[in-house]
Amino acid sequence: MTPSAILESALYVTDLDAAEVFYRDALGLSRIARVDGRHVFFRCGQGVLLLFNAEATKIPPAPEARLPVPPHGAAGRGHLCFAATAQEIEQWKTRLAALGITIEADFEWPNGGRSIYFRDPSGNSLEFAEPRIWGF
Repeated sequence: MTPSAILESALYVTDLDAAEVFYRDALGLSRIARVDGRHVFFRCGQGVLLLFNAEATKIPPAPEARLPVPPHGAAGRGHLCFAATAQEIEQWKTRLAALGITIEADFEWPNGGRSIYFRDPSGNSLEFAEPRIWGF
């Protein structure tokens, strides 16, 4: 057996409020849930983007917790890539520039497909890329 898809992707942020505003307003994602000081979750296509306060997720759940999720977290900047067509990448580039968000890189991959890279307020590296960079 092999997994059929990635259901959730997680990034760790330093400021949940700033992250929520960025992913909601700049990227247009719909919020699913929020727990102040711990996390904010967004729907993204058929998946879910989990944004966590890394310090809060290091704390083990209480023995009587209804949802005993094990501790987790990451240090440093993460990376996430969103799928987009060539036309959508051009539109995203225009939208991000209008919002004052710097495009760090914009290039064609040797085997075909374009990517643009930018950062969220916590410094995570975000990318829009054509799925054909992976042969999809």
